[in-house]
Amino acid sequence: MKHSKFLAAAMGFAIAGTLAVSAQSADMANVTIVNGTIPKSLTGKAGDPAAGKKAAINQKKGNCLACHVMPIPEEQFHGKTGPDLHGIGSRQTEAELRMRLVDPKVISADTMMPSFFKTGQHRVLKDFEGKTILEAQEVENIVAYLLTLK
Repeated sequence: MKHSKFLAAAMGFAIAGTLAVSAQSADMANVTIVNGTIPKSLTGKAGDPAAGKKAAINQKKGNCLACHVMPIPEEQFHGKTGPDLHGIGSRQTEAELRMRLVDPKVISADTMMPSFFKTGQHRVLKDFEGKTILEAQEVENIVAYLLTLK
């Protein structure tokens, strides 16, 4: 599987199976990364798929359509720079999807996908310095929505 190769390459430095890392910034202080994934909810609560869909297509939140084709035919102008998200819920686990939203560079250092839940982004408008794009529950909501795309 394609994503397994990415995980293996990204986590090639992991020793004996489990690598637990606590992130440095305040927004990531309680996030534990295990084998290139984030297995636990950022909020301790399940996500709401309907709210996740709204956040995913919101241009000031997830804005997934800027880069991805999604199974939302009622929305125009799907991007084509990122992978097609049709069936993503069958290809990736909840923990993998959460990692991709929180900090995709852990999986692929060269990705153009931004971190949606990590501060310290480079070249952002002053209004966004020190802020995350999504709140923790919004990340969980988008993960819940993406898991419905089977």
